[in-house]
Amino acid sequence: GPAGPRGGEGGRGRMKTLLDLYLVFFKIGVCSFGGLSMIPVINEEMVRHGWMTLEEVADIIAFAEMTPGPLGINAATFAGMRAAGISGAVAANLGVMSLALTLCLAAAIFLARLRGNPYLERFTYGIRPVCIGVMLATCITMLPNYQNATGAVAPGAVLIGAAALFLLVKRKWSIPKVMLVAAALGGALYQDLPTQRPGAVAHSQDRSIRAQLTHRVTLAP
Repeated sequence: GPAGPRGGEGGRGRMKTLLDLYLVFFKIGVCSFGGLSMIPVINEEMVRHGWMTLEEVADIIAFAEMTPGPLGINAATFAGMRAAGISGAVAANLGVMSLALTLCLAAAIFLARLRGNPYLERFTYGIRPVCIGVMLATCITMLPNYQNATGAVAPGAVLIGAAALFLLVKRKWSIPKVMLVAAALGGALYQDLPTQRPGAVAHSQDRSIRAQLTHRVTLAP
């Protein structure tokens, strides 16, 4: 089930978690232009607040892409649910939608004035390559989730990614169909993949950090 607030089970701890979720996803809504561009911000904020690991964020993004609706809303729902239950999902959704709703209402009012504005066209033209760079950075950020024991990207992950790219670009398949094919390939290629109980990755990271700190203290004069 969804994890409880990390800041404590009391009322104050829960309210702080809900407020943090709202502010975090408000920031995500402010910093994101388009669906995929918010993934790096989601990665950073979820891990920084200790709500989930990078592996869990990758799973959330995959489920958000598979389900109908905008990526931001789906990701906010899953992440908020994971961090603080139903109320967390509501807080995250309110946060990610606040600015978008405000700007949409403002744009609707001034649409006639903005239409054909050369400055606006130049602005949007300059944003396009930035979005491409953000999407490439997202791919690089998520690569560690698909490395094998030697640190190289797993061949199975490369195969699934290449198959998905082919189906999307050449065959013009819809994203849900491609996700189902990728899931089937993953099930076939990774039957022997060891499973980890919830929180095992985080505990492993904590042990690694403690070991490094102990080693530094031992070597200190």
